[in-house]
Amino acid sequence: MLGFSRGKDSLAAWLAMREAGIEVIPYHLYLVPGLRFIEDSLKFYEDFFGTPILNLPHPTLFRWLNALMFQPPERAAVIEAAQLPEVTYEELADLIRTDLDLPTAWNADGVRAADSPNRRMAMVTHGPKREHLRKVSIVWDWRIADVREALTRHHCPLPPEYEWFGRSFDGLDHRFLAPIREHAPDDFGRILDWFPLADLEVFRRGLAR
Repeated sequence: MLGFSRGKDSLAAWLAMREAGIEVIPYHLYLVPGLRFIEDSLKFYEDFFGTPILNLPHPTLFRWLNALMFQPPERAAVIEAAQLPEVTYEELADLIRTDLDLPTAWNADGVRAADSPNRRMAMVTHGPKREHLRKVSIVWDWRIADVREALTRHHCPLPPEYEWFGRSFDGLDHRFLAPIREHAPDDFGRILDWFPLADLEVFRRGLAR
């Protein structure tokens, strides 16, 4: 299994696993349902790698909703009554294993030690392979040059939002919302369907300038 964010590191991990002859069952976790630029990107990578990609809600989506993030007051009672579950990544991986009847499958990711001090510390503390969780970071020791070389060698493009904000979609702050509003206004409207007050993040940043 591979947690596939569509980001450069998860793409590198998928390419490395494919080169090693490892069967990959990718799954993507969406932060907001139904964003067109993400769904189109997933379809592209399904065609590129020749395999379907499971598309499931990210645990952060439920956490945001339960915290009433960017929600108007009239939605609070409905969201609280829903009692949305907040599962861990490990619990989610186990649910996927159970659903696919793959109890011994390893869960891979594209975490790299060189990506940030926090990730380097995690690698030093836990290592790239955790037997008890059946979790492994495939490209943990790769540098960014290694990632770029793999993407170039396999003619694997990055998703379109790398041109908008330099990384895959990862939150509801101004870094992501303003470019999405500019480049994908229909998707920005979809975000507002789920988080109606998110446009205040863009408005607030505009006032601060």
